[in-house]
Amino acid sequence: MINFLKKLFSGNKAELQNKIKEGAFLVDVRSASEYHSGHVPGSVNIPVDTISKNLQKFQNKKSILVFCASGMRSGVAKSILQKNNIPNVINAGTWSKVNKLIGA
Repeated sequence: MINFLKKLFSGNKAELQNKIKEGAFLVDVRSASEYHSGHVPGSVNIPVDTISKNLQKFQNKKSILVFCASGMRSGVAKSILQKNNIPNVINAGTWSKVNKLIGA
């Protein structure tokens, strides 16, 4: 079960910090109300149910970190992006985890 969860959430702490330092496109896929209640500085809010309509926002990005409340919606977002030939997408898990990495 633990290995399954590790595979579900790509990237270890050092890798995620490196991607953030390199200017990764930070995408919070929670709802707008969740995003407004607290979010990662510098992130954009593209709710998971609107990913397919916003594919152009992901074009030509060196790396993309998607995250949400638990990591499940970001897993769905990653899958949608990969199916639409958007490369370099990492499911970073929770927004609070990414928020801590920003401050680290």
